[in-house]
Amino acid sequence: MQVDAVFEGGGVRGIAFIGAIEQIEAAGYKWRHIAGTSAGSIFAALLASGYTSNELKELMYGLDYMSLLGHNWLHHVPLVGQAIPMLLYSGIYRNTVLEQYMTTWLLQKNIHTFTDLPQGKLKIIASDVSSGNIIVFPDDLAKYGISPSDFPIATAVRMSTTIPFFFRPYRWQTPTNIKPYYIVDGALLSNFPIWIFDVEDTPVCPTFGFRLSEKKIFAPHHPIEGPFSLFSAMFKTMLQAHDQRHVDIHGESRTMFIRTGHITPTDFDISEEDRAYLYEEGKIAAQQFLKRWDFEAYKKRFRLNTV
Repeated sequence: MQVDAVFEGGGVRGIAFIGAIEQIEAAGYKWRHIAGTSAGSIFAALLASGYTSNELKELMYGLDYMSLLGHNWLHHVPLVGQAIPMLLYSGIYRNTVLEQYMTTWLLQKNIHTFTDLPQGKLKIIASDVSSGNIIVFPDDLAKYGISPSDFPIATAVRMSTTIPFFFRPYRWQTPTNIKPYYIVDGALLSNFPIWIFDVEDTPVCPTFGFRLSEKKIFAPHHPIEGPFSLFSAMFKTMLQAHDQRHVDIHGESRTMFIRTGHITPTDFDISEEDRAYLYEEGKIAAQQFLKRWDFEAYKKRFRLNTV
């Protein structure tokens, strides 16, 4: 059976998606349409391009996550190493390394732009802070005067994963505007777009949501001792605030909630032990979800008359 999928943002904790994807594939489901925000956009793009759970595991387990920060000599200078790029560029690190990885990975499947995929196959969420709008790629590209055939998927993923202040905002120069648009992490406006594939009529296939949280979360206390600890707490709050809210009963019924323990979105120095933990929690969450999932019961309860 085909299934639509929506992957939440959550930084390095996205490793947990691999275990969940593995179980969904093992149950015989095939991916139809896929969407993602932030870290979820990475997995959405790779799945839409034909990667399997086994291939994703090989990629993500072999990845040096610290390399994604693109450290240079300045970042190693005490005190000013983070202050200077923050003041000059509104962000500490550049998010170019992930874009380079994504470009390489997608090209291995002969995928580069959105038109290399079937229409509607992939949707990626980002935040346009210049105009205060959510961006759904590739749907909204026309508003910026750009064709999907000219826009790399890897660039959309970079935009969607650009955590404010942690990474420098993406300065997007477009044909429709003299000044650049500033684009940041999609989690700022929609961290879990479970609504994105909903239709007015009864759906022909289900939408499965993948969330990096339990249904109820008690956030850890973030001690604030200065501007940088404040920024750090802001990053974590932005990415985890959605996890600390209840989804409505409709969304909850089609979502698997994956425990992530003490691991935070910006733990780029994640250990092998924590990677294994996330992977196993993803498997467990998907197994529990599949035991209770009943598409016919879902349609009868939620979708026969209205979305």
